[in-house]
Amino acid sequence: MTEYHHGSCTTVLVGKKASIDGSTMIARNEDGFAPLNFEKFVLVKPKDQPRHYQAKLSKFHIELPDDPMRYTSTPDVEKEHGIWAAAGINSANVAMTATETTTTNSRILGLDPLVKDGLGEEDITAITLPYIHSAREGVARLGALHEKYGTYETNGIAFSDEDEVWYFDTIGGHHWAAVRIPDDAYVIAPNRFNIDWFDFDSDDTMCSADLRDLIDQNHLNPDRKGYNLRHIFGSAKPKDTRYNNPRAWFGQKYLTPDVEQSPIDQDLPFICHANRLISIEDVKFIESSHYQNTPYDVYGTGTEAQKKQFRPIGINRNQELHILQIRPDVPDALKGVHWLAFGPNTFNAVVPFYANVEDTPAAYRDTTTEFDPANMYWLTYLLATFGDYDFDLFQDQEDLFEENSVAQCRKLQHEADAAAANQQNLPAYLTDINQKMADAALKQATHLLGEMVKLSAPRMALQFTLND
Repeated sequence: MTEYHHGSCTTVLVGKKASIDGSTMIARNEDGFAPLNFEKFVLVKPKDQPRHYQAKLSKFHIELPDDPMRYTSTPDVEKEHGIWAAAGINSANVAMTATETTTTNSRILGLDPLVKDGLGEEDITAITLPYIHSAREGVARLGALHEKYGTYETNGIAFSDEDEVWYFDTIGGHHWAAVRIPDDAYVIAPNRFNIDWFDFDSDDTMCSADLRDLIDQNHLNPDRKGYNLRHIFGSAKPKDTRYNNPRAWFGQKYLTPDVEQSPIDQDLPFICHANRLISIEDVKFIESSHYQNTPYDVYGTGTEAQKKQFRPIGINRNQELHILQIRPDVPDALKGVHWLAFGPNTFNAVVPFYANVEDTPAAYRDTTTEFDPANMYWLTYLLATFGDYDFDLFQDQEDLFEENSVAQCRKLQHEADAAAANQQNLPAYLTDINQKMADAALKQATHLLGEMVKLSAPRMALQFTLND
């Protein structure tokens, strides 16, 4: 197996009674191992879905069902390492994001080693999402695949439909556990084993059939009472206190500020409850975080040591951010919204693309490895690279850009929702609306670049002023 990793991500999950509009939301930053891991946004139609799937990073292969559904996807541009579909919404309005790279320990790996030629992140979305009709069915399908073929890495995966949100943690080579997120709860999941307290007898949990016996018969449980799967199968290393736990801490601090916690706490809770209803904008803020208003902000006033102490959520390795929203109280054809932004989240804005369409906008679909400022992936990286040199100078302009971009797209969305019932070909109409959203976002981003040039040009060192 060739070593290849997208590096690390941060997942945010929101139950339907925890959200501001009753929708379910699953979100994740897809973070590359290094900057510039080129991504695109595509629609995979049934005729384009492979019937025989062969992985690139292992010998894993599978014959797939002959009845795939259409789904949105954010795959890699370069295919030598596989598809890496990452996330999407299918035509049954089921959403999936895969994967959150997670941690493990030698106790479980000694009992159930990773499988060199098993499945991995490059495969999981493409072989699961086109074939599931509910979030719970997604858990069951992936669990069966995991048990049969094994995996060469440890991952967390999320599924959602209109009613339910599920989080799935892989365990060793062949085991797994999944939890239905309570409707009134949220989750911030960084790159660690995330599920903590687990009730084997609940209708809101699922797992490999022998998981409890595996734990009990092999004396894996360090707790005197109950089953905390993070304690049993995860890690609690110093790296977690710098790389993982602070991200969960900041998201929980933002949504539940009355609870006092430490950013290095190894036992930050998995299931949380916010002090308010959660919006798309809240999720985007968390996924863009660099620890604002704390000493750890890389752009803040803390010491240099404090600024470098913790790994931020918004980082130069953000490749794309998706917030997959399944909305209530609208017709089925309008429920699925694939909010999307490319590049580092400090200088991007999410766009609410309808999932029930005929194609995706060219500025988001046709990413190439050659620089193209008319492509949103490249333009966002240009904004982020430029903006990072003097964040304080550009911050107000970036805030206005994000607010105006999302507001303009929301206006288009409201108009499209209202007009949808009168459309003879709704997918074609929504495809056109998505194009208008992409055009608006690209125009706003280009305007931001111009404002940044205007602000920075007078500050160039290459100058000599004459009084004449």
